[in-house]
Amino acid sequence: MNKMRRPITIPLLEQTPKNSKPALSPIPNPTLPSAPKTPSTPHPTLTLSPTSNHTHLLNFLKTHIKNPPLTSQTLLHFLKCKLHHHPTFTHFDFHVFNWASSIDSFRHDHSTFEWMARTLAITDRFVELGSLLSFMVSNPCPCSDGIFSCPRTEPIFQFAINAYCRVGRLGDAVIAFDSMRKLIDGRPSVLVYNILIHGFVKCGQHDKALGLYDKMMKDRVKADVFTFNILISSYCRNSQFGLALELFKDMREKGCSPNVVSFNTLIKGFFRERKFEDGIGMAYEMIEFRCKFSSVTCEILVDGLCREGRVSEACELLIDFSRKGVLPKWYDYLGLIEVLCKKGNSGRALEVVDELWRKGNVPSLIACTTLIEGLRRSARIDEAFGLMKRMLEEGIVPDIVTFNCLLQDLCNLSRTVEADSLKLLSSSKGLDLDSTAYSILVSGYSREGKRKEQKLLVDEMLDKGFIPDLGTYNKLAD
Repeated sequence: MNKMRRPITIPLLEQTPKNSKPALSPIPNPTLPSAPKTPSTPHPTLTLSPTSNHTHLLNFLKTHIKNPPLTSQTLLHFLKCKLHHHPTFTHFDFHVFNWASSIDSFRHDHSTFEWMARTLAITDRFVELGSLLSFMVSNPCPCSDGIFSCPRTEPIFQFAINAYCRVGRLGDAVIAFDSMRKLIDGRPSVLVYNILIHGFVKCGQHDKALGLYDKMMKDRVKADVFTFNILISSYCRNSQFGLALELFKDMREKGCSPNVVSFNTLIKGFFRERKFEDGIGMAYEMIEFRCKFSSVTCEILVDGLCREGRVSEACELLIDFSRKGVLPKWYDYLGLIEVLCKKGNSGRALEVVDELWRKGNVPSLIACTTLIEGLRRSARIDEAFGLMKRMLEEGIVPDIVTFNCLLQDLCNLSRTVEADSLKLLSSSKGLDLDSTAYSILVSGYSREGKRKEQKLLVDEMLDKGFIPDLGTYNKLAD
């Protein structure tokens, strides 16, 4: 590959006057570029005139770059540590980059190229990013002066291509990809291909994604699991589930092991096609393949079955997964509990929770709260009381409203002593009881004629500041 040793400068600058200081070339006098119209991070509004800006920027540069000659490391330090954090001049970084390019003794290397490319990409200055990549093609890194190209060229272009794909500028991404191929040794990596293929898929350009995949195969770049996952997902999105299955088989024949994303995508595809048995079968194939379930796997299966009214099947499936030890510990089965309780089947919900909890799949606080409310609505106070006690013993602290409602239910059944024991347990676990909880218990003891216990609670309320005056105290005590 022919390399151009002398940099092609970007014509933004004036010649250095003869009587100027040799340490620096001057900042150009033409009007400085304005701030980006929609920067990703807000920049201060400039109030200085162009001439004043020019003078201040020149003085700022002279202050921080004092020792000639200017090197790439000196410029990089200035861009990263000085200019980047300046409240007024931060968006002039590419202007200063271009100024440095005009100095005969200076040459950019991969460090300044990479910093500038990343900064322009992150701040969505894509026009300037395109100019920078073109400049890199004409003025490669000094590392490329030998036989091999600079090893940082591909990562720089990769970051730029990813930024273009992120905002849907696929045309610019393809141009950057083609430019990169001219600079690097050998073929692009599978990672760069994946970024570009995913960009096409995300923008709904399925055929172009397939075309790039074919090009990747012709280049003899080996596809990885991410390549196949992107294309399988694209086939499913475009209602071509049969082709997605064929690609999945082709993936395994080529020696690429599918991961949890591959299986999740196909299970979701089966459910979308209303092939529920096949989707469940794919889940059991995951177990045979020793591919660990994710929470998403369980959500696809359970939510899909519940939407079809196959709630009992969803329960059995979760219990079986739990017994086999494949149910993720962090999976929250709140959705299933909600469906069961809405259908008035809180008893079955309790059975599922007991079974999963016994196997180590602890329910979330919201799942427990939902189940307690379902049990209360079904007048299953004993089960609600047992669940609340178990929650507290396991360190799952309920909200005060749910707790108070259960206390009221127990007191209404003349079970104030049990309610009081629950109060003591909750206090030891960190639940901050309010005056309502104490009032419920005081009323319960009053109805049961247990004056001694009532008096102790009233005194405790007084100590906690829940009784504002003597009249309220006497009323509660009586």
